[in-house]
Amino acid sequence: MLPEVLRVSVYRAVLIAPVGREVSRPARFDVAVLVETASPELLATVRDAPPIARMPAAANDAGSVQVMAARCARFLGPVDRTRQGLFLFNHFAAADDEVDLSVALSLWEHLAAWYAAETGLDNSTLLVPTGESDHLMVNHARWDIGLPRLAAAQFLKPSFRGYVQANLRAHHLVAMPALYRLVWPRPISQENPTDPRSNR
Repeated sequence: MLPEVLRVSVYRAVLIAPVGREVSRPARFDVAVLVETASPELLATVRDAPPIARMPAAANDAGSVQVMAARCARFLGPVDRTRQGLFLFNHFAAADDEVDLSVALSLWEHLAAWYAAETGLDNSTLLVPTGESDHLMVNHARWDIGLPRLAAAQFLKPSFRGYVQANLRAHHLVAMPALYRLVWPRPISQENPTDPRSNR
């Protein structure tokens, strides 16, 4: 591993939410790779390093490949990537050119409070691109519950439509959530099948 890299995590999608026509390039990625560095100043060095630079070419059969350098703009709690869980990568795009990043960040804080109260979310890292990107920001988080429980915790609550979705529309933001399972490093729950966390 490169000395500038703290951690590399690989995920495979289990659910990608449908996206309407509000965005021209929806975020529909079957595989996500998260490369973490010690500071934003190292992003360019890591991005151009041969092992990292070869990754997009290795996925040349994919319908869409995106490489995004980003910094952490907001932080709810550390995302545990050492064990299996239900991982979120939620890409946000502006529905028009009038969306201000500071407004989007404030909205994320309000929505994160809803998710903490309604779904038990206690971790999240909000990533903001440091260069050009199709997306305004990407939220990364993890739950210890299964997909059916998470779906019920959101979609069965009237406030999800009346508060979460309504605020996104009012602020001209499009959310493109996708849920993933950890592939690498090998999760603890796979190494120890008797680990009760593997049944969550």
